[in-house]
Parts: sequence; C-alpha cells; structure tokens
Amino acid sequence: MNQKHTHHHSTGHHSTGHHGPDHHGADHHGADHQEHDAEAQAEMLDLDAEILADHIASITEWLPLKDGPRRIVDLGCGTGAGTFALLDRFPDAHVTAVDASTGHLQHLRAKACARGVEERVRTVQADLDDPAWPDLGSPDLVWASASMHHMADPERALRDVHGALAPGGLFAVVELAGFPRFLPENAPEDRPGLEERCHAVTDRFHAEHMPHRGADWGPMLTAAGFTVEGERTIAVHIEGSRSAAIGRYALLGLQRIRKAAAPELSPGDLAALDRLLETDGPRSILRRDDLAVRTERTVWAARRT
Repeated sequence: MNQKHTHHHSTGHHSTGHHGPDHHGADHHGADHQEHDAEAQAEMLDLDAEILADHIASITEWLPLKDGPRRIVDLGCGTGAGTFALLDRFPDAHVTAVDASTGHLQHLRAKACARGVEERVRTVQADLDDPAWPDLGSPDLVWASASMHHMADPERALRDVHGALAPGGLFAVVELAGFPRFLPENAPEDRPGLEERCHAVTDRFHAEHMPHRGADWGPMLTAAGFTVEGERTIAVHIEGSRSAAIGRYALLGLQRIRKAAAPELSPGDLAALDRLLETDGPRSILRRDDLAVRTERTVWAARRT
C-alpha cells in the first residue's frame, strides 16, 4: 500500500468524526435498523483503524511526552483505534476507554482479550454530555480523537479534562478534516463530481447540527487553562487500488452520506450514487480500481501546566 505523508501547519480546519456524516443524520426505523446502523458504524471504525494505522501511530510518536505515560484516558474511544495505538506505543500504560456506546465498548473489550491486553484496559460507559463525569483518576495523558466536536458543551468538557489531568499531563485532541474522499474528481463517469456535491449537502447539514465540527481547538484549549505545545496537520493520501478494505470503507462511507444527502440531491445524482452503492452492480464502487482515501488529520497537544 503506497502511503504518502506530508506535514504542514494549517489554519483552516474542517473536522468531522470518523463516523462519517454523523449518526445524528441517520433515519432510524426501529430496533433492527438501529442495530444494523450500530454494526455498520463499528465496522467503519475498525476499517478506519486498519487503513489509517500508520497515521495514528505517527501521531502517538509525535506527542511531546518526556516520559511514557502510565495512566491514559481515551475519551470517546469508539471501537478502540486510539486505545490500541496508545497501548502499542506505551507498553507500561493502562488505558481507561470511555464511550457512550455499550456496543463499541464490548467490541473493544473483545479485541483487548484477543490481543492479550485486557489487563491493561478498563472500559467506562459514560455520556460525556452529562455534567457529572465518571471518576477518570488523574491521567498523565488524555486522548480524544474525533470525539470533541460531538459534545454539546465542548468548553465545559475541556475544563473537565483540565481538572482531571495530573499536573503536567498532556491532552491530545485529534480531528479529521472532513470525511474522506474516495473517488477521483472526474468520477463516476456518468456524473463527474458527484462526491463533492454529496459533501456540499452534508457540510450544510453539519454546520446546522454540529457547530463545533471544523473548530480550531487551539484558542478553546487556551481558554480552558491549557498551554498548547504543538499543532500538526497530516495530509492523508492512501492509494487503494489493491485494497478490499478501502473499497468496503468507501461503500460504508457513501451509504452513510446517502442518508444525510438524499433529500437534496438531484434525481440524476441520486441514481448515480445508488449505482455506486449496488454491491453487485456493474458500476459498484467495489469494482473500481481507482479509489484512494484522501483527508487531513489535525492534532493539538495541550499541557496542563
């Protein structure tokens, strides 16, 4: 798999969770639909972890830490992409993995057992929008990847993290700059530029429902009492021509985008999107050999001084 890394300082951030157009946008029809949705989201998070593993590792390597942290909290851990990257990077650390989804936490726990690291992981089910946070101990490192922009009151959450951290502890905020693009600009052949038009619709949706998506967390971290010690933007470009995982990731991502974008797409665009999403159709995204994962990740490292 050909991987390119470019590092530069960026001022404009358009961050979204690695859950794609966020779950608030899904139209739920009863328990079966929700269960299917949750399974698809868990699979997407796992694919995200697999495909972007090198990028996550490069972020954990970059963190300005003098000593290896012993107590780490992964806030909004999902299925554990960050948790396992941090356990790999810091062999003496224990991680408290916090998420609102019991399903994600069960999935994470099963993975920890399969890897033989269950002794080093504690899972905590908690809604981080609840004013009463669980006791997270006094961690040396708090990691929040694609979770801060989901919070109803991120300023309060930042103050809570500041209060929980050990003095001198580090807070790493990681955000994806926009949900990944997968198709070349001139694709699909019957409706060139379709993917960008879908993103334009979902961006408007997010601007309304998640005002902190795309935030510059630097000033907010400073306002909460942190000293921002570093900021880095990583351009992600992974060629996917021979990767089944990237095809599957693109399929799930565009299925999710369809849910949010369908009402506003032109009939021609919607029909072209549905042709891409037909898993056994001749124009299926799974049959393409020109996919890539293109996005940016920005990380802020902030110290409790």
